[in-house]
Amino acid sequence: MQPRGNPEPQAARLARVKLLALDVDGVLTDGRITYGAHGPADERPAFDVHDGIAFRWLREEGVAIAWISGRGSPAVEFRARELEIREVHLRVASKRAVLADLQERLRIPPDATAAMGDDLPDLGLRACSGFFAAPSNARREVRDQADLVTESPGGRGALREFAELILRAKGRWQAIVDAAQR
Repeated sequence: MQPRGNPEPQAARLARVKLLALDVDGVLTDGRITYGAHGPADERPAFDVHDGIAFRWLREEGVAIAWISGRGSPAVEFRARELEIREVHLRVASKRAVLADLQERLRIPPDATAAMGDDLPDLGLRACSGFFAAPSNARREVRDQADLVTESPGGRGALREFAELILRAKGRWQAIVDAAQR
């Protein structure tokens, strides 16, 4: 992981996180779109199971999670329901506006918001978050503005890597590890 940006210690900034806003395609998936015989109704994105369990751990620590995507598909909606993601905003024109509205509604300020994105439309998330991460395969312009670039690419554990950093900063990671050994 490559820390960048704001000189305040990374752990202190991540410890404040109460809202995690994520792009979907390219962050939670590898960004490829595969269609079955029925076209878009049969879209088959691949999600990483390691990312999935991280959502539960974050929720248990009181972190609200939002998916904010310019696209949408039945598969993404299904995965969001399966993971109990309540804030799902698909087919969004302005990610910045959606995140700002969400922060106002949830009363969570930008400095308690973390976000992750991989492409130019995700820079709107950067503008409204106190901490911004990018997967290793994000576009260069996005990586250059990220506070952190994960070692993992999108759809291959990038979110899990970021979630673990947040949970470590909150002092909760060892309890999760200990609980897994019972």
